[in-house]
Amino acid sequence: MPPVSPSVPTPLPRVSVTTKARRDGLRALIAAAGPELRSGALDVDLLGALAVTGAAAEVNPLPLTKGPGWLVGVGDGAPRDWRAAGAALVRAATARARELDEAPRPVQVALPGDLEPELAAEFALGATLGGHELKISGERPHRVKAVELLSDSPAVAEAVARAVVLAEATALARDLAGTPSNVKDPAWLAETARKTCAALDVKIRDEAWLAKHGFGGVLAVGGGSVRPPRLIELSWNPAAAKDTPHLVLVGKGITFDTGGISIKPAEGMHLMRTDMSGGAAVIAALRGIAALGLPIRVTGLVPCAENHVSGSAYRPGDVVRHYGGTTTEVTNTDAEGRMVLADALAYAVRKHDPDVLVDVATLTGAMKVALGLRTGGLFATSPELAKRITTAGADAGESWWEMPLLEAHAADVRSEIADLRQCPPGPGGVTAALFLREFAADLPWAHLDIAGPARAEKPYDEVNPGGTGFAARTLINLAASYLP
Repeated sequence: MPPVSPSVPTPLPRVSVTTKARRDGLRALIAAAGPELRSGALDVDLLGALAVTGAAAEVNPLPLTKGPGWLVGVGDGAPRDWRAAGAALVRAATARARELDEAPRPVQVALPGDLEPELAAEFALGATLGGHELKISGERPHRVKAVELLSDSPAVAEAVARAVVLAEATALARDLAGTPSNVKDPAWLAETARKTCAALDVKIRDEAWLAKHGFGGVLAVGGGSVRPPRLIELSWNPAAAKDTPHLVLVGKGITFDTGGISIKPAEGMHLMRTDMSGGAAVIAALRGIAALGLPIRVTGLVPCAENHVSGSAYRPGDVVRHYGGTTTEVTNTDAEGRMVLADALAYAVRKHDPDVLVDVATLTGAMKVALGLRTGGLFATSPELAKRITTAGADAGESWWEMPLLEAHAADVRSEIADLRQCPPGPGGVTAALFLREFAADLPWAHLDIAGPARAEKPYDEVNPGGTGFAARTLINLAASYLP
């Protein structure tokens, strides 16, 4: 019997702006915290009686004359507070529908009349992602299908429409990361990218093509699995992209990672279905860039493989020849991500002639130790590119911290028997980045290590447990930052 496959993309709440109040909808009002709790529709005495504080993501049931509703707190009104509020409202409305076992009605939100469009967009993004659920089940539980924001501002409507595209990209990345690996092999990921990215030119390179063109890193990592590797190439090259740089994004696509012969502990291995979160972010970002119609040339490369244990698995001590001829001494088969990225980076440099090169990967446990579970590590050869990425991330609600490319460790990635050594001792995140830098030529290049924030064990803000879709919005904003 074939494995049960999820529907990708999963359905999301439709978040839109309207000027017409419904009679049949559920209603939500906004409360802000401060020296004096305030809401435009309720007096302070009533708010106090309901024990309302206005804290971000606080959702209180309200007795309204036109039916049930909620008061949603936005705290001090920071962008993160508005995202958290939107997500909390949709979660509360969904929980109510399931508790009452009734199809949820549309939720209408009375926005403050003077609300900045950017904050309305944050609320919309949170509402969309708060309603994201990847379920593989015969049951179809009730879920909120529509959230309408009451506003007559064209600027709010425009900002909300863009936020929905960003949210959809994040949700797609979550879907791809969360799909179980008995479904998600390299071929499935490649075909799903083709199906979900209809506006892009998508090419899928199979194992025969990879062998012909010398992708030794991808073939070595994928050699232990009966499900062969793939390379996904996604291209967005609109006619209007004349005076903008060519941005190439490379994402790690390890659809399951046992660690290979350097096998991982059993505890936590089930989470390795999300080890292609970097590739998911690249696929989702390209789809979002096309949906926004950004007039910039962007190429996405996702080397896909399953790192398994078998008699044909690659070994510590092997020497692998990458695309372009560089050789690498393997020292740990669980450091497989840099092996596949090396091929793709070299291919990007030689065949796509990028002006800017960025890779993104769940690469090292060292970044989880250094930065925790909500911040991505950023290594860059260009201060200007590093600043663009941190700014793009801040605007997207994704946090990055720049890490050093320590030249004192550059010699550590050299090998005595090959050109490079895959996994030398030392600071793991730094040496991994230094290894990848060898394949980026002299281009402006950045390496984004998302080992920590790519997964979440519990909900926070707009994030739900599982794959988070982290980096997809940053990459879209990065592309937009190059527009004139």
